[in-house]
Amino acid sequence: MSPAHHQLPRLCFPPQPGQLTPEPQTVSTRERSSLGRSPLSGPEAGTLAMGRPEEAALLQLEEVFSATLARIDSLVLQPLLMLEPTDPQSRECLQLLQQLRKSSQQLWKVTEESLHSLRERLRHPDAIGLESLLLLDGADRVLQVYMEYIESYTSCVVTQAFQKAVKKRSDYWRSRQKALQQQLWGMTSEGSMDTKLAQVLCQPLTRHVQEYVSLLRSLRDTAGEHRPACELVAHATTLFENLQSFMRQALDQAVATQGLWRTLSSRLRDALYTPARRLLQDSQDMPLTVTPLRAERVLLFDDILVLLQGHNVHTFDLKLVWVDSEQNGCVFHLLTPEEEFFFGSKYRQDQVVWQWKITQAVCQALRGKKDFPLLGAGLESSKPPICRSMAYTFLAEGRLCQATYEGEWYQGRPHGKGTLKWPNGRNHVGTFCQGLEHGFGICLVPQASEDKFDCYKCHWREGSMCGYGICEYGIDEVYKGYFQEGLRHGFGVLESAQQAPQHCKYTGHWERGQRDGYGIQEDSDRGELYIGLWQADQRHGPGVVVTQAGVCYQGTFQEDKMVGPGILLSEDDSLFEGTFTRDLTLVGKGKVTFPNGFTLEGSFGSGAGRGLHAQGVLDTDALPPDPSSTCYRQLGLGIFPVESRWQGVYGPFRDFVHTGCPGDLQEALLGFHVQSSRELRKSQEYLCCESTQLDDSAGRMEDILEELLQHRDPEALQKCLRKALSNSLHPLGKLLQTLMLTFQATYAGIGANKHLQGLAQEEVKQHAQELWAAYRGLLQVALQRKGQALEEEEDTEARDRRVHGLVLPLMLPSFYSELFTLYLLLHEREDSHYSQGITNLSLFPDTNLLEFLDVQKHLWPLKDLTLTTNQRHSLVKDKCFLSAIECLQKVITTMDPREKLEVLERTYREIEATVSRVLGQEHKLPMDDLLPLLIYVVSRAQIQHLGAEIHLIRDMMDPIHTGGLFDFLLTALEG
Repeated sequence: MSPAHHQLPRLCFPPQPGQLTPEPQTVSTRERSSLGRSPLSGPEAGTLAMGRPEEAALLQLEEVFSATLARIDSLVLQPLLMLEPTDPQSRECLQLLQQLRKSSQQLWKVTEESLHSLRERLRHPDAIGLESLLLLDGADRVLQVYMEYIESYTSCVVTQAFQKAVKKRSDYWRSRQKALQQQLWGMTSEGSMDTKLAQVLCQPLTRHVQEYVSLLRSLRDTAGEHRPACELVAHATTLFENLQSFMRQALDQAVATQGLWRTLSSRLRDALYTPARRLLQDSQDMPLTVTPLRAERVLLFDDILVLLQGHNVHTFDLKLVWVDSEQNGCVFHLLTPEEEFFFGSKYRQDQVVWQWKITQAVCQALRGKKDFPLLGAGLESSKPPICRSMAYTFLAEGRLCQATYEGEWYQGRPHGKGTLKWPNGRNHVGTFCQGLEHGFGICLVPQASEDKFDCYKCHWREGSMCGYGICEYGIDEVYKGYFQEGLRHGFGVLESAQQAPQHCKYTGHWERGQRDGYGIQEDSDRGELYIGLWQADQRHGPGVVVTQAGVCYQGTFQEDKMVGPGILLSEDDSLFEGTFTRDLTLVGKGKVTFPNGFTLEGSFGSGAGRGLHAQGVLDTDALPPDPSSTCYRQLGLGIFPVESRWQGVYGPFRDFVHTGCPGDLQEALLGFHVQSSRELRKSQEYLCCESTQLDDSAGRMEDILEELLQHRDPEALQKCLRKALSNSLHPLGKLLQTLMLTFQATYAGIGANKHLQGLAQEEVKQHAQELWAAYRGLLQVALQRKGQALEEEEDTEARDRRVHGLVLPLMLPSFYSELFTLYLLLHEREDSHYSQGITNLSLFPDTNLLEFLDVQKHLWPLKDLTLTTNQRHSLVKDKCFLSAIECLQKVITTMDPREKLEVLERTYREIEATVSRVLGQEHKLPMDDLLPLLIYVVSRAQIQHLGAEIHLIRDMMDPIHTGGLFDFLLTALEG
């Protein structure tokens, strides 16, 4: 080499661990243009000459480019970073220049790695294959480094960073003008200093890529069919050919964007400018009209669409722009979250260009990276997806003003799972449909006065709560029930917290946010339970009031006040008739009937002191009252028709079945099942997570209906119904669960009053009928979906047989506790007498008791008695008819009336079997012989509350047993 050639300074980039530190190279101007000769000499040159000419040329190309990058770094980039920022613009300029140098360093490092791989290949051509070259094996990584440099460079061009840097240190750069000119091959010395800086930082890269493409093409032609090297060379050639197109497009966009910023006013530039933003199309170059907004200018950037109208700037994030594929003439349609526009052009070709560019810009924005090599020419789809997941803050006036939605979109509207947040703290997490809350959602609404929230866990329809929901109010109230158009509507339970000053619970029907229809309200503060009708949030119509003291009142209410005559039953069974005050005091004309039959008729009042003041006639000659008129008197019967009491519970299920049990309404009907705060958090995660699906196979409607079809014979049907009624995800199970809730609200606690037993008994029977009707409805839907013939309507007799024989035994355990308590209270007096009698009879030895009961001696099972040496028959106790006694004791182990009757039948059979064994022959007991033996067995079984058991069995047993053996045995027990 000529000694005139100066040594290039070594690039002062700190070597990374494991990185090859380059040797100093001497490069002359002549050698830059003579890429066909190797700059190496000596043994190494001989070794490299053995390689292919194309690979040797690549080696020389990389060496020259590496040295050029080192010189540019010391000559241009390092001095550029000496800029002292004094304002935000200069600070931004410095940051962009720092990023440019960082990209240049990465470019140099990857060039050195490429050099190393080329040297190793040429030194050991037989041991190291062509595919080991970094340019081939790591072509994608090399390409990425080049693209990052181009991005950094064009950002500096857009922001005029070179011009600003030169302006700050103009004297310095004038002194470096000659050195800069040496780096510009084939360029004149004309042009500003910032232009020369831009050329120095771009031209070597452009020429280097051109040489890459030329050499890679030559290498591709000579590589032959040796795979995988052939494929790698072809791939690398295509990448760098595309890189040339990418560079040209990037530079064109940068120049156009820079020119735009210069022409815009400072106000518009401040509103739109960012270093990374690139202009793709301007309506001044290709005219476009926009309606209904009459925009004066349309600017399409790579991330936003801008409409300029006077002093107003309308910007739209391309990720939330939908281009309607259908078009009419020279017009196409655009949708955004809050507006929609029609873009038109005088010429069809212009309209097509605009529509195509906007579509491709949307695709590119959604992918989050620039299309390669050109806009719309990438490998990905050129059609943007209709469904997207994005965040957006609404600006237009309305209920969503300033609210931020994050989630799934469809055609410009929130659609799918998402979260909606307002600045005031309101928050809705759920599913949306066409921009409105639709489906299950959880909404938090802050209270203005305190740091509390109302929490709505509900189903929504077209933006309003509709269907089942649970609402926890900040005032320590909870509502669980149904909604319509955002208001409580249908069946629901509103309960205040236990610690509230005035604890209150309402269970019943609602109409447009107010208590209306049949409902139960428990007022713990007053110790009262109201059962009756409501209107406009007030007690209105017939009603029953039960107090904690056991007092019952039945009368008429109007606008929450007692009006007209009523009756009151006290705990000691005294009957009061007349007009009453709010605290249930008899006033005015009235009548009192005492338990002993005495009556007092006259005028009544509370007076100044305590107690009831009366002035009237006391009749002590009246006959004793009929027990059914006082002790056994039942309230509410007749005034509340049983079939209309809980229509708010039955109605939604009937409607659900009537519409064919659609799956999207199943959860709105059945509700959702969040039992704890942990499960609530999981449900919120489900709403925001695309990959999670809440799908309980036991609750899917298709599976439910299919199971009903598979279990229609009597035995299988019983098992199927038992399973359905025990599953809260099953429509029948949910219906039973809700009916249990109403039953407990009415007849537990204060409602456990003997005068409500008749009301409860007919309710249980009605519930059984409704459950059977619900099953029949579901079965008809299942048959209809399968295209099978529907079952014929049942007659009353067949329905009652199914209800009492199949449904009632399955559902009765759910109501048994409250129902049996009412029977106990109603028959407490006779059970007390019975218990005393049993206690007295239990003192007798067996033979004495049999004799006392007039059991014929030949029927006594004395042979069953085993006596000790000093024992006599007259002293043996609890040994006779032992099997029958043990059998009868099982009557309290089941809740099923039919099973209780079967226990009685088995007890009867055991008595007959014992007698037949004693007589040595089969013997049928006549009533005269059976009754004393049955009394003996009952007295020895010592069953508590047998009277209540017998009455419950008789009331709940299947009517087909009337007049049969079961009826006979019950009659015998009652005797």
